[in-house]
Amino acid sequence: MLSAQIIRSQGIEVIGVFFKTPFFTPEKAIKFSQLINLPLKIVDITEDHLKVVKSPKYGYGENMNPCIDCHALMFKYARELMEQEGASFVISGEVLGQRPMSQNRKALYIIAEESGLGRLLLRPLSAKRLPITIPEEKGWVKRELLLGIHGRSRKPQIELAKKYGIVDFPSPAGGCLLTEKNFSKRLKDLIELKEDFDVRDIELLKLGRHFRVDKHTKIIVGRNKRENQKLKELRNSEELLLEPKQTSGPVVLLSGNKTEENIRLALDITATYSDARSGQQLEIVVCFPSYTKILKGKAHEKRAFHGLLVN
Repeated sequence: MLSAQIIRSQGIEVIGVFFKTPFFTPEKAIKFSQLINLPLKIVDITEDHLKVVKSPKYGYGENMNPCIDCHALMFKYARELMEQEGASFVISGEVLGQRPMSQNRKALYIIAEESGLGRLLLRPLSAKRLPITIPEEKGWVKRELLLGIHGRSRKPQIELAKKYGIVDFPSPAGGCLLTEKNFSKRLKDLIELKEDFDVRDIELLKLGRHFRVDKHTKIIVGRNKRENQKLKELRNSEELLLEPKQTSGPVVLLSGNKTEENIRLALDITATYSDARSGQQLEIVVCFPSYTKILKGKAHEKRAFHGLLVN
C-alpha cells in the first residue's frame, strides 16, 4: 500500500497484483486495495508454486516457507504481466533487513535476477539504501522522493501511513500458512510421504486433527461443524468416511491402507473424539467406496492417540 502511494504521488499509474495459492488467499488484498482505490489483478500461481514448495532452490525459512524462491516466482509472473500491460517497471513493498531470510541485501538481489526483472524491480521503501534502478536512472521516478527504510521496526511505515491517510492496514505478521509451525509439520509429513500431492491434499492439511498411522495411511478428525462439512466435501472415492450414528461427534476420514487394524483404529479414534465417555462402545456409520456399514468403536482417553498426532 505504501509503495503504491509513493509511486502514485509522482504521477505514475500503478496496478496492484496479488498472487494466489492455497497457502495465501486474496481477501485482505482485495479489502486494502479498495481502501486506496488501487486497481487489483489476482493471478493464480498454484501449479508453479507447488513445485517451488516441494523443492526450493534456495531452501526453506524457519518453517516450510521457501521465501526467496517464492518471491522470485512472483516477480517472474509480474515481469510477464508488466509486458502484457505495457507497464515500464515493477515495484514491491519489501524493506531491506525486515525479514532475515528473504529481505537481506543478497536475497533482494537474487530475487531480482532470478525473476528476470533485474534493475526493473524498484523497492520504493528502501530505494536509497539499494543500487540505483533503471526507473530512477532514466528519470521515470525521482530517487530523491523515495525512502531509505531499513530494519525490522515498523515505526517508519506507520508514520508514513498516517501521512497518506491510511488508518486501516494489515498486520505485518501472518498471512502465509507456510510460516506457521504446525501447518509446516503437516506439510513436511505430506511431502515426505506423498510426492504427487495436489491442491486437495493442501486443503485437507488446513482441517482437523491429523494422525499418521503408517507411511501410506492417515486419519483426519474434524474439530467442528464447518470442518466436518468440509471433510465430507473433500473426501475422494477411495477414502472411508466415519461418523457416530447416535451422538454428536466428528467426521473422520481414513485414507491409505484400509486394513482391518487401521479401520479398527479409525473407529476408536472416532468414538474417542465424540461425546462418548472413555470405555463406552459407540455405533459408527462407515461409508466405504461402494457401500455403507455400521460398526462399533470404543472411546479411549485422548492421550492414547497423541503419539500418532502430526502437529
